Amino acid sequence: MTASGSSISLFLADDTATAQLGEDLALALKIGDCLALSGDLGAGKSSLARALLRSMADDAELDVPSPTFTLVQSYELRIPVSHFDLYRLGDPSELTELGFDEAVQAGICLVEWPEMAEGELPKERIDLKLTHEGDGRRVAITAPAKQMARIERVLALRAFLDSHGYRGAQRRFLTGDASLRAYESIYRRDGGDRVILMDWPRLPEGPPVLDGKPYPKVAHLAWDAYPFVAIANILRENGFAAPEIFAADYDQGILLIEDLGADGVLDGEGKPIAERYRAGVACLAHLHGLSIPRDIPVTPDHVHHIPDFDRTAMKMEARLLLDWHLPWKRGTPASDEERGDYLAIWDKLIDQLDDAEKNLLLRDMHSPNIIWRAQEKGIKRIGLIDFQDAMIGPTSYDIASLVQDARVTIERDLHDQLLADYLALRHAQGGFDEAKFLRSWAIMSAQRNCKLAGLWVRLLQRDGKPGYLKHMPRTLAYLAIAFEHEALAPLREWCEKAGIGLI
Repeated sequence: MTASGSSISLFLADDTATAQLGEDLALALKIGDCLALSGDLGAGKSSLARALLRSMADDAELDVPSPTFTLVQSYELRIPVSHFDLYRLGDPSELTELGFDEAVQAGICLVEWPEMAEGELPKERIDLKLTHEGDGRRVAITAPAKQMARIERVLALRAFLDSHGYRGAQRRFLTGDASLRAYESIYRRDGGDRVILMDWPRLPEGPPVLDGKPYPKVAHLAWDAYPFVAIANILRENGFAAPEIFAADYDQGILLIEDLGADGVLDGEGKPIAERYRAGVACLAHLHGLSIPRDIPVTPDHVHHIPDFDRTAMKMEARLLLDWHLPWKRGTPASDEERGDYLAIWDKLIDQLDDAEKNLLLRDMHSPNIIWRAQEKGIKRIGLIDFQDAMIGPTSYDIASLVQDARVTIERDLHDQLLADYLALRHAQGGFDEAKFLRSWAIMSAQRNCKLAGLWVRLLQRDGKPGYLKHMPRTLAYLAIAFEHEALAPLREWCEKAGIGLI
């Protein structure tokens, strides 16, 4: 591969290499992208488009007819794709009649013979030109900086796989989340178990939010892959089911990890399966009874120090309700007096955590991050992932995360059963103070749900992600449960006075 500015030149030795490039591009394209494929007859445009579509569909047998006569063929895939062939286009203006503008706004457009409508295509597009070269092909890709960065990233991921025993492996999109991380399913062409590729470029610092520091630094969020590997290793050493790390490039932020399975803790309707949640509680009870070291060696020259879930981080997260939820809820921002009172309440609540039990927190112990492993026994039935932001803090936080799952409604009878299970298991270990734990649990539940109530609005207003707002009623209902504890009376009264109604 050679690169120059915003262009890349690749040599494709054969049809397999062409199909592989199509597979890689399927992982780079996003809604709004237009990929213009040019080249002589037989240059490989249709072969590349076919491979891209089959990869996007995760169906190697997907029928991909040439749209030469129909001019456009549409596919309702993970991202909608419209495949245009403009060879027989009568006039460039006909592109509008074919619904191109609507198609590119709603998904991805693949365009063969783009020169037939050059003036009608988006200027911010990806141009890919194929030419014959010996027994193979040469492909030249030019694109705006943002799209080119995505293409370069998927090619870097391919190079990582090639250099770690997965040359020519099949890649499929697995999932992405609200962060910058994305995951792929990786399959060797000659068979074998699936492995998971974690694509985790370093976090941008972002604007300062407190004392000149960006949000990730104040909240002690992981900036690179070292924390994930450290926590995975220490969990495995203590008998938990966390992914084995097969390969890592810490500078690029790429990990190749064990696949723990595909089953979760929800049924086909998205409702919690009680047995699996109860097993999750048992897993946490066991973890909270252990002594986990603060400093974990990762490589010969890197030791990960698990940070504290400290007062600064707790208050900054709780401020999300003040900064985002309250203005959204009532249409006016908090007054200086309201801000002062709210933060003072949190200072007093955090003071009450001084004598709370503190240990390793996985931080996001809820349904998206739990794998159900029915063939295993005990704590190994619960596969743990997405723990890179683990901290040392009140153990009650993880129980609040699970018992009050942010993305799933845990009905009150199951909610109370899960808490009762945990309390019984901790009592059986000996030396457990239930009253202190329940006070800590209420405070951590309120802190987490205040954070989420603001986060859903921030994702809507700042990041253009309205889908998370559906979780708001559940979050407020969970907050109301936390408010049942007498320690939360001042915060409950503040919310009522500020006009934040709870369900």
